[in-house]
Amino acid sequence: MAKFKFFDTKTTSNKSLRSEKGLVYLIGAGPGDAELLTLKAHRLIQEADVVMYDWLVNPDIIKMIPAKVERIFVGKKCGNHSMKQADICDLMIEVARTGKNIVRLKGGDPAIFARAGEECDILAKHQIDFAIVPGITAASGASAYAGIPLTHRECAQSVRFITAHLKSANAEPNWSALANGVKGTNNTGETLVFYMGLKRIETIMKRLAENGLQASMPVAVIDQASTSQQRLCVGTLENITQKVFCADFQGPAITIVGEVVNKRHNVDLSLLSKVTKPIIA
Repeated sequence: MAKFKFFDTKTTSNKSLRSEKGLVYLIGAGPGDAELLTLKAHRLIQEADVVMYDWLVNPDIIKMIPAKVERIFVGKKCGNHSMKQADICDLMIEVARTGKNIVRLKGGDPAIFARAGEECDILAKHQIDFAIVPGITAASGASAYAGIPLTHRECAQSVRFITAHLKSANAEPNWSALANGVKGTNNTGETLVFYMGLKRIETIMKRLAENGLQASMPVAVIDQASTSQQRLCVGTLENITQKVFCADFQGPAITIVGEVVNKRHNVDLSLLSKVTKPIIA
């Protein structure tokens, strides 16, 4: 097991060093807006000994962590990994064995493309008790703040979440099934939501087109959803890649494919940003 020196177990924490194992909470921080953090997540963050957080967690949420709680950044960003997943798992085990309670804070929802399954496996293997606290996933946050419904009685009876970053670089989803689902029949189409696909948007659109999805199918890309930097680009299967390139989106971004994009309404985001004082513990 890899050894880490991110913390000093001799320093005073919320509680003295204990012989029993600590607990681990896998918590979703939501899609960006700090106020979308759940009350349960906020309480557990206040009670933790250590918070291990990803790069997608809003800095305003990091400010909610009490000064007495140790903070460890374990972010993984495309092309710039602070720590490998195996090292993060080893670190959780090492800290939990000192008796400290851990909040493993992830962007979005921990059970949707956030490696919760892998982390639960390793915690269970080492007999460390854990719980999962859901968060608002990026698809829900992006669609709501962009005014795009993910389902609609007239055109989309279901929605599918797809990761654009697969375990194998050569593995790809069943594009035929995805394209056929969006087309649907008798108003029973499906909405596709691609996570982490900004750098692969050209390939995604090309694969869908190759499998029969019409060039005029509406597509929306939401950059930095639910934050003050949110930007929206709307186009079609045929032209969205060029539009996104010209917009110079930085990510993270969510891509929505389907007729629901044509059901978009302008949302007054100023109604959601009238905060009188920061939420700091």
